[in-house]
Amino acid sequence: MIPKLHYISQGDSPKEHLDNIIQACTSGAELVQLRLKNLDDATLLKTAEKAREITHNYQTRLIINDHYKIAKAVKSDGVHLGRKDACPLEAKKHLYSWQIIGGTANSIQDCKILINKKVDYIGLGPFRFTRTKQNLGPILGLTGYETLLKALNTEIPIIAVGGITLNDVPEILKTGVYGIAISGELTRDFNQINQFKQLLPSSELQEQVWKSNQKT
Repeated sequence: MIPKLHYISQGDSPKEHLDNIIQACTSGAELVQLRLKNLDDATLLKTAEKAREITHNYQTRLIINDHYKIAKAVKSDGVHLGRKDACPLEAKKHLYSWQIIGGTANSIQDCKILINKKVDYIGLGPFRFTRTKQNLGPILGLTGYETLLKALNTEIPIIAVGGITLNDVPEILKTGVYGIAISGELTRDFNQINQFKQLLPSSELQEQVWKSNQKT
């Protein structure tokens, strides 16, 4: 079961990412994506190991951005692959069977490719302009989500991402998206996590079921 609220880590250093992940977990985050860019493999691995330890202590799921081999090494709950990253089918060959794979999409063509490659969820965006990610695709907005979800008619969870604030969530959910991924907005105030979760009421129950299964 894919959580409906994703926190994408942010920070100017690995330590800041880890500090923010701790705050996200203590504030009730259900899923954290460790998103580090332009670092050597040794630093990535070390940071991912620490992130896995943190999230394990809070029974929060951890997704590693881009690096599926590191995701396997630290036994994270999965990997998220960008449009220019590894093919999901190739990553699947290396990962454990229980690890999930998400992919980034900006268009109906992107989504169809990911659906054909059997990803577990799709991060679709950006909703609006955001400075937390470079090389943004075209802005989708509410109309873009409505059009794409109607055309796709897929059961694969679609996660809206890109500059989303708390006030945006009700209207975004009306388009039919499954969940929300947040970076900058939560990093500015992790106390908002519970407010986001209240707008995604079924998410809490799903996590209780998952955490119960983890103990068996």
